[in-house]
Amino acid sequence: MRHRFDVIETIKVWECVGCGRIDHPQPCVGICQDRKAEYVRAEDYRKLETLLRRIAFTTPREGESESAWRALQRDARALLAA
Repeated sequence: MRHRFDVIETIKVWECVGCGRIDHPQPCVGICQDRKAEYVRAEDYRKLETLLRRIAFTTPREGESESAWRALQRDARALLAA
């Protein structure tokens, strides 16, 4: 079964580690050094964040493995805090 999140596209760009320029002109502070970076669309990021918040703050239903759910929540909360 494929979910919408299986096909989130990343955008490959060149990003300056010095001034923050991303593939377009921006005033440079003179210490530009480009590196490859990957970005996702803001809409896709917000959808993933919404899902992560639901996992992090939802209580498991009766009969579900509470220890596995708690571990999943712990991981989700750690990602949200990062």
